[in-house]
Amino acid sequence: MSAAHTHDRDHNHVHGHPHPGAPQRHDHARDAGTRGRQLLLAFVLTTLTMLAEVVGGLWSGSLALLTDGGHMMVDALALLMAFAGARMALRPADARRSYGYGRMEVLVGFVNALSQFVLVAWVVWEAIRRLLHPGEILSGLMLVVAVIGLLVNLLVLRSLHGHAHDDVNLASASLHVLGDLLGSVAAVLAALAIRWLGWLWADPLLSILVAALILGSAWRLLRRSAHILLEGVPDGLDSGEVEAALRGADASIRGIHHLHVWQLASGSRMATLHAELHDPAAAAQALRAINGLLRERFGVQHVTVQIDPEACLDQSRGCARRGHG
Repeated sequence: MSAAHTHDRDHNHVHGHPHPGAPQRHDHARDAGTRGRQLLLAFVLTTLTMLAEVVGGLWSGSLALLTDGGHMMVDALALLMAFAGARMALRPADARRSYGYGRMEVLVGFVNALSQFVLVAWVVWEAIRRLLHPGEILSGLMLVVAVIGLLVNLLVLRSLHGHAHDDVNLASASLHVLGDLLGSVAAVLAALAIRWLGWLWADPLLSILVAALILGSAWRLLRRSAHILLEGVPDGLDSGEVEAALRGADASIRGIHHLHVWQLASGSRMATLHAELHDPAAAAQALRAINGLLRERFGVQHVTVQIDPEACLDQSRGCARRGHG
């Protein structure tokens, strides 16, 4: 038989997550609202600084400022997308999307990472052109604008600091802001090198260095968000360890198979599995043990369990084969 929730009293035993009105859902909504306000403030500050750096870069002739300004233009859009993703994640589930819109923030993180690759390609192309054909740069104006950008980026990064480890939406936003911060540092250093030493090549060279740093961070974020979209096992979990722990969760459990553990969105770990019992009459006891272990030891809040009364009912998929989610 399948462990389907036929009435409200059994719902939590089978699925291992609270009802919509539970305090945990309110806490999640409150946290999501806070993240949304952080992202909106970051968007406003980033947009204003971007305008200042683009104007300053065009006026002074600095590629480092234009690089940071162009990066901030992409980031302003990325922060706006992240804000929209955080807001959409609060929308409740409906008939067409039974899990709601929580995965929207992962999609936003994936797109934001891809946008960084486009930006890096443009920066490298422009830097090579500037190295071959250097032009006059107003280092004084460049320095003033770069310092302002540096201070604003520090403020924005501080406002986004402390996000949850699993929150790829805020992680992607923080990545963009960190790239802005590095760009501002490079612009300050380039302005000082040009002003004191006359090194015009410092401007495009430091721009390439910042682009390389951005590329590494963007790649890590791309892999992280793609892993979630492909429903891979969450970081820090081993499906073999989870399966072994479940086998010993209760004396009534004879075997565990078809185990899949994945992550829907930020901090939202899920699992499905088949459980074979020594005595089918002990199903309720086994379900409580399975849900409790997954929730308390592995942080899995949404669990769906199929109880196999005798042999596995899904022989076509090989019951002895371990599922990896």
